[in-house]
Amino acid sequence: MLFGLDGVEIGLIIVFICLFGGILSGFPVAFAIAGAGVISFGIIAALDSAGLLIHQAIDESAQAYRDLVNSGVRPDTISIFRYPELPRIGEPVFPQGWETALDRNVSFVVNRMNERVLAGQSIETLLAVLMFVLMGITLERSKIANDLLTTMARVFGPLPGGLAVSIVVVGAFLAASTGIVGATVVTMGLLALPTMLRNNYSPEIATGVIAASGTLGQIIPPSIVIVLLGTLAGDLYSAAQENRAQLAGCTDALTYLGEPAVLSVGTLFQAALLPGILLALLYALYAFGFALLNPDKAPAVEMGATNAEPITRNEAFTWFLGAPVLIIVGTILLGNLNIVGSQSTTVSSFSDVGASANLRTNVGPECQASMIELHGQEAWDAAITQQAEIDASGVSTQSEALSEEQITDAIQAKVDGAAPIGTGTAILLILLGLILTTAKGIAPSRESQPLIIGGIGVVLALLADIILIGPLNSAGYYVFIMVIPFALILYGVVEGVKRCAKNELVRVVFPPLILIIAVLGSILGGITNPTPAAALGAGGAIMLAAYRKLTDMDRSPKVIIWSTLAIVVCILVGVNFDLRINQNDVSAQSWFAFFVAYGAYLYAVFGLLFSCWILYTSGVLSPVVRETAKVTSMVFTILIGSQLLNLVVISFGGEHYIQQFLKSFDNEFTVFLIVMLVLFILGFVLDFLEIIYIVIPIVGPVIYGGTFDPKWVTIMIAVNLQTSFLTPPFGFALFYLRGVAPKEVTTGHIYRGIIPFVLIQVAGLALLWTFPGIVTLIPDLIPN
Repeated sequence: MLFGLDGVEIGLIIVFICLFGGILSGFPVAFAIAGAGVISFGIIAALDSAGLLIHQAIDESAQAYRDLVNSGVRPDTISIFRYPELPRIGEPVFPQGWETALDRNVSFVVNRMNERVLAGQSIETLLAVLMFVLMGITLERSKIANDLLTTMARVFGPLPGGLAVSIVVVGAFLAASTGIVGATVVTMGLLALPTMLRNNYSPEIATGVIAASGTLGQIIPPSIVIVLLGTLAGDLYSAAQENRAQLAGCTDALTYLGEPAVLSVGTLFQAALLPGILLALLYALYAFGFALLNPDKAPAVEMGATNAEPITRNEAFTWFLGAPVLIIVGTILLGNLNIVGSQSTTVSSFSDVGASANLRTNVGPECQASMIELHGQEAWDAAITQQAEIDASGVSTQSEALSEEQITDAIQAKVDGAAPIGTGTAILLILLGLILTTAKGIAPSRESQPLIIGGIGVVLALLADIILIGPLNSAGYYVFIMVIPFALILYGVVEGVKRCAKNELVRVVFPPLILIIAVLGSILGGITNPTPAAALGAGGAIMLAAYRKLTDMDRSPKVIIWSTLAIVVCILVGVNFDLRINQNDVSAQSWFAFFVAYGAYLYAVFGLLFSCWILYTSGVLSPVVRETAKVTSMVFTILIGSQLLNLVVISFGGEHYIQQFLKSFDNEFTVFLIVMLVLFILGFVLDFLEIIYIVIPIVGPVIYGGTFDPKWVTIMIAVNLQTSFLTPPFGFALFYLRGVAPKEVTTGHIYRGIIPFVLIQVAGLALLWTFPGIVTLIPDLIPN
């Protein structure tokens, strides 16, 4: 053996050296990765042809190996790491020659490019990357971040460490609207760092909070990291659990686990929400605590008021806190009393699939033993009992058509159980009511008559829904009854919006906040998958940027406002009316609703095109498109290059060798801890794209093939990479900030400032490790 090392170990070292040599060469990373694969394969093939690379494999013909297998040890668990005493046999790292390996690699590269880049199942999800990048870059170039920083500084500035807290808030805000770490760090470094230094903030706390807050885009959805990692993790988890089930003697993962082995990007967005908020809160608490202990290094700064009219503390408490809490909590209580709830009378013409046991019981002895080991004897006995009761009752396990009488009875049961106030009506009235209360708080001294009229409209709408509208009434009848109440509401809301526009906080925060809620709400609520939501976000960002540009140019933004309302009309009409006009019998109200929705859609498209024209003529759209194309092409090129490098590692047995090493540890936590440490170290020198596409496919079958929750595993990896990108001396976020920091801010300042936040990240990782429920809580509560 060369240098006393196994041939596969030498091959891995060669790949490692070529990869880092390519990255440090100055060539674009996307091409350096592919080049590293080609060069390393050539070197390994040459050494193998010269007979210098010998792999010490276990001699499966030896009596000791046969005795071990006959003792009940599964062959897949036998490796040189677990049983080093077994006889070995030397063989080339390319058993069938490097020519055969090359032929297979070329074929696999073509197939994987087709599956993951051109026309595979994951291509739709990967399109979300393009949309989210476009959304983030558009918001960045439209000075939204500048407005947010200025406004939040005015809100939090008077508090101790208020500017630092405002940076955390804006960092979380930008993370939820852009998801691009580098752009966020650079933007806040350029805009906030000089302001903090001018107001006597120490360079350490200023640089630390900017770098840390900028990396929140790694974890707070919609994170590009989670989109890319989730697309890969879903495939790895499904394949690993299928393999685990077959090794356990079961036919598939559904039988063995009792649930499908599925992991979606939408579920990961849900899982990432609480950890992201937790980290942001820990950052803010540290900044506030640091300011209390060191007031001279993070002083309170009065940056001016955000409201045009001064208001008293009682008025602020009443209209900004008391009234909204009363409205929301009151609605929740009414929902618990079934006064607010579903009014749907839709029933399926087929019966639900008959009752089934929690676990499949018609399995072989080997699978049964494995399922008992996994779920416990009590769960298995309960499933046996359930299945016996189902068999004795004669209930069909297949879906059956219902008779007309059964359908009528099912509809009547839904009518009898319907709530007096529909959920949709309640949500809409809450939103409109909050606009009225906020407007009153912003300008308490102004005339209250328009807002009172709007409030009367809210009361009339509630009474009309309770008294005049029932579950069986048509959507057209609902609109007819609600015309007068909603006319009164809109009269008050229009006046309320005008007053809210005079408040800087509402004017700056509200539009991007609505965009974030629309994008994340549709994903987290399970309404749609990330790709359509990302498209909505990209279109909304373009319209928001055009609105900002028109106001800067003192031109009327009414086209943008009316286009936004047209989108709202499309959504409301689509939710409440049946727009399927290709059926045989289409009612007049459906035709009318269709034309209303279609007209609103056309106007919304016109508004989007108009927004694009405004951004193009003002010189904003072209650089946004170029930057989006650059980032997206880089992602997909790295994807292709990393596939090539992975196939090189697979071709000489490197992937199998690493997986055997990890599987040699009996403790799953030990294996995962090793993987986390390796990822942390690699995060010093590799960007998240290279780690996701090069390292995760190698270790993924091991860490996703055990008993850990795949959501928890994925989020732990994302937070770990975020920590690595902050850690001196190689953290990427630190280099981004160093590039835009003033000369008086030294690298030492940045390193010293970031250390407390790295410790916070480690504490956050420890919390997620100790309490996995932080990750799984929201996915368990919200169906996806």
